[in-house]
Amino acid sequence: MAPDAEAGKAARRSDPFAPLTSELLDVGDGHQIHVESVGREGGIAAVYLHGGPGSGCQPDHRRLFDPERFHAVLFDQRGCGRSRPKGSREHNTTAHLISDMEKIRERFGFERWMVVGGSWGATLALAYAQAHPDRVSGLALRATFLGTSEELDAAFLHTLPRFYPALHGDFLDMLPEDERATPLASYYRRILDPGAAVHGPAARAWHDTERALSEHTPKQTRLDLAALRASAGALPSTPFMEAHYFANDCFMRPNQLMDEAGLLAGIPGIMVQGRYDLLCPPATSHALAARWPGSEIRIIDEAGHILYDPGIRNAVMKSIADLASHLTAS
Repeated sequence: MAPDAEAGKAARRSDPFAPLTSELLDVGDGHQIHVESVGREGGIAAVYLHGGPGSGCQPDHRRLFDPERFHAVLFDQRGCGRSRPKGSREHNTTAHLISDMEKIRERFGFERWMVVGGSWGATLALAYAQAHPDRVSGLALRATFLGTSEELDAAFLHTLPRFYPALHGDFLDMLPEDERATPLASYYRRILDPGAAVHGPAARAWHDTERALSEHTPKQTRLDLAALRASAGALPSTPFMEAHYFANDCFMRPNQLMDEAGLLAGIPGIMVQGRYDLLCPPATSHALAARWPGSEIRIIDEAGHILYDPGIRNAVMKSIADLASHLTAS
């Protein structure tokens, strides 16, 4: 056995969630995506889709899957995490990501797999399932987001001033007065501007505002405008990919995922939903469930948007395990 294979085997003995495989997969268009697998070969096939768009997979995401039951694949989407070129938005659309998923599935020889994702990861999961329903054995979603401008307007232009009026004021004050009538479009334009003096403050303000909306009990509910404008430190990565996708309606037709929800018929699904999710509220999951026969919503009280709000992570793990039991029993 090769030395690196021996090292991997030893790592898995000490940590059952250590990767079985890890590689940079060339998917074309100048992109290489980081792909890793965990669990055991021959286990229930699954894939994990991270959020953002623009974040990346984390070691803890491997622990969502029981290593004795699953052969799970995790990958960093184009331009994200450990994929290369880092931050690249060229040839980076929802259709490209769906194509990448098919390349990954074929590489591992999976006929069908369970698709797991939260927030933007749920968006991509639904888009993939509607494009390839015959390749999906089940969907485990958290914080369902349908990738529409209406959802973003609701979160930043209606929910934000209702729950955090001072933060909403700061969010607008970061923009010149003549750009405040269309704040989201202005933020996207500024974040994607090549000039550091323009995109830096906008990216930081967007990131900090979104974080406050994401957390059930945020530690910070104001923006320090002077500090955001003066900071020369590292920039958060997600605002750039989010602006790229959101400015382009997530590269989908208006209401595409809701209009094509009928394509999900026959695919079992569980949607884990925080009761107080201000970014992706329960109404979205309920509207989708009304058009998706065989889906189930599990509301988690005292929780908001993020995976690590109380009760959410455990509920996601249980939804994955319950879908696995359904698959093995059928």
